[in-house]
Amino acid sequence: MLMPILQVHSEDIPDYVIVCGDPQRAEIISRKLDSARELAFSREYRTFAGEIQGVPVAVTSHGVGSPGAAVCFEELIRAGAKTIIRVGTAGSYFAELPAGSLVVSTAAVRAEGLTYQLVPQGYPAVADSQVVDALYASALETDGLVRKGITVTLDAFFAGVEEIPHKKYKQAGVLAVEMEIAALYVIASLRGIRAGAILVLDGFADADLAKEYNPHTDIVAQAVEREIHVALQAVVKLAAE
Repeated sequence: MLMPILQVHSEDIPDYVIVCGDPQRAEIISRKLDSARELAFSREYRTFAGEIQGVPVAVTSHGVGSPGAAVCFEELIRAGAKTIIRVGTAGSYFAELPAGSLVVSTAAVRAEGLTYQLVPQGYPAVADSQVVDALYASALETDGLVRKGITVTLDAFFAGVEEIPHKKYKQAGVLAVEMEIAALYVIASLRGIRAGAILVLDGFADADLAKEYNPHTDIVAQAVEREIHVALQAVVKLAAE
């Protein structure tokens, strides 16, 4: 069956799927796979399929923001995905988590708008514990800082008249901010699949975006390579279980 938006056939989508925002990053991840092939490139959604240590896995980009990403997650699940792992970037809330650090998201604050059209206000956005454990264990096997904890999903990147409440989330112990995880976790719970996420911190959330924010540094690029390795090794661990 052809998925109308992703333009992939359900028979080509395995149980395990890695998702990321950037179509170029999807291609980078695909280069780590054996027998990788591109399945489709439709809008922001670029999909590859291959294997990691004999485990079939697909990679799909979902673009920026929860609404478009939700379309990707829904169609991947309808195509047969059983475990989805997001590989992304985020802004840090703490000085002790500088750029280049990794965060495994155990749950997400629902500070976006998409999930409120799917579930009631009190419904949690929580990762699957097995996926979290596999990601965290794989991350600890690499060099570099890693933490696990709560992240927040926001819609706004640039501030307007209203202040983005970064200070409030920092006071609540939230580790980092990004734009899609809450949608992934809620949809995964609704559809009965497993989901998790690992993030590279590419700067501080409360930085002056015009003057201080630069995600294109060597330390961030190296950390992205590290998180890709972690996610793929987590897939191997989960498949072995």
